[in-house]
Amino acid sequence: MQHATAQGRTGPPAEQLEIINPATEELITTVPVTTPQQVDAAVTRAAAAQRTWAALAPADRARTLRRFASAVDGHIEELAVLETREAGHPLGNACWEAGNVRDLLDYSAGGVERLTGQQIPVAGGVNLTFAEPLGVVAVIAPWNFPMPVAAWGTAPALAAGNAVLLKPAETTPLTALRLAELALEAGLPEGLFQVLPGEGPVTGTALVEHPRVAKVVFTGSTAVGKRLMAQCAATVKRLTLELGGKSPNIVFADADLERAAAAAPGSFLDNTGQDCCARSRILVQRSVHDRFLELLEPAVHAFRAGNPADAGTDMGPLVSARQRERVRSYVPEDAPALIRGTVPEGPGFWYPATVLAGAPGDRAAAEEIFGPVAVVLPFDDEDEAVRLANDTDYGLSGSLWTRDGARALRVSRAVAAGNLSVNSHASVRYSTPFGGYKQSGLGRELGPDALAAFTETKNVFLSTEPSTRESP
Repeated sequence: MQHATAQGRTGPPAEQLEIINPATEELITTVPVTTPQQVDAAVTRAAAAQRTWAALAPADRARTLRRFASAVDGHIEELAVLETREAGHPLGNACWEAGNVRDLLDYSAGGVERLTGQQIPVAGGVNLTFAEPLGVVAVIAPWNFPMPVAAWGTAPALAAGNAVLLKPAETTPLTALRLAELALEAGLPEGLFQVLPGEGPVTGTALVEHPRVAKVVFTGSTAVGKRLMAQCAATVKRLTLELGGKSPNIVFADADLERAAAAAPGSFLDNTGQDCCARSRILVQRSVHDRFLELLEPAVHAFRAGNPADAGTDMGPLVSARQRERVRSYVPEDAPALIRGTVPEGPGFWYPATVLAGAPGDRAAAEEIFGPVAVVLPFDDEDEAVRLANDTDYGLSGSLWTRDGARALRVSRAVAAGNLSVNSHASVRYSTPFGGYKQSGLGRELGPDALAAFTETKNVFLSTEPSTRESP
């Protein structure tokens, strides 16, 4: 059987994953892949550990998760350096990502003792509900944010009493493997949190199709998400999907244009555009279109691409040669580029910041590029802005810039997306729900209800009717 590899080749399943530094194209290390037989053994270990974990008093489970958070906190810089080497993230960004793992573990630990049921009034007795763990959860993490997105599924699943099998992306397994070591050092039971590196069609498929895996959490492309839905259907497996995006950045004429233009580069260049929330469609009201572009150009040029290990770097390389070729396919040599940035010469999977003039229906304006490329589209009025914003199969995120509070509320309600920001580009906080409309996914992650997504609701009725038999 032939399988597609991380590099896009077709061939037999790999025995080792080659981890490449995207800024230098040098081999960092190799990591053994997890075979289907090893997946089966890992599920067995996880199921045994989960029973022990779920039986712990809630306070003890919460305390252990806080120790895990403390262990991560003590290794922030180490984890950040690993992320920089395997994913090409600027070091400052990577430190934030490691801190986000710590914060999410702390936040999830706070929910353990608040995962309560209900007492529902009924006739003839008392009705109680219990939130019980699912069992073994598979988390399939992406390469664009290896650490934080892995934690989005792992932390609340563990807090709710489940075991977690984490499959990191083929190109970025190193931080996940280190987190698993820190979990053991913090006192999590052996087998409760395991990392299973491997290729999606082999290791990932074995996890998704395993009958004792109760839920799959997947972050990645919409195409793969659709395949996982079909695979999960065979065992009616629960599924959370966080998929693609083509998010709008809507700039109205009454906005603070200087502020909107200064913030725009970070909205589509952060993580070199490899972000499902990237505001890669910039919709600008026609009356201020030219002025906005005048302000945007120096802001884009000021967003410095360079060595991810340097403190002054804002943007690193793309994750792989394959990803660079994908981005290039959206920007032909004669593309109507309004702005082009610069990147270092020499080794590395570099691609410059690029702003294109677009029109509705253009491939670059419709499809998720997953690179440092944005398309500017003019609009005339609020209705057209909403129509353009919703003219996509996706609905994950977006921003709008206006000084009119009523307009901000109207447009926020009218745009079909799960996460919107007004006069800001903030999309993700561990304390608020995250997820998409349409083909951007299913379900919600993060926020106060995250633990509930990893539980079953059990309903118990206790009759209080007197017995019909008389006592002797």
